[in-house]
Amino acid sequence: QVQVEESGGGLVQAGESLRLSCTASGLTFDDYCMMWFRQAPGKEREGVSCIRWSSGRTYYANSVKGRFTISRDNAKNTLYLEMNNLKPEDTAMYYCAAGRACSGPTGVAYWGKGTLVTISS
Repeated sequence: QVQVEESGGGLVQAGESLRLSCTASGLTFDDYCMMWFRQAPGKEREGVSCIRWSSGRTYYANSVKGRFTISRDNAKNTLYLEMNNLKPEDTAMYYCAAGRACSGPTGVAYWGKGTLVTISS
């Protein structure tokens, strides 16, 4: 059984940093891209970042480029999202996901349950 689980969310002030973590078990890492999505109140779920397990190639939404960094630690079976210079508009539920390609939510095979990130003004 595949399990994807996020952690690290919380309440921080604008301009501060936060690191999210995601553990994935029960899947072959070489076969999946690992992704971060977010969904803010009243908005559709959007892709934030993606990394290929095999190549390490990364992708970022334009809204987070230069501020967020996705990385992985295969030895710990863990995915990270380092979020710097956070803004109130980054407030959202953040979801870790695994899929066959970095192609959006329709291509996701497994979802985490989410971790809430709240940025105060």
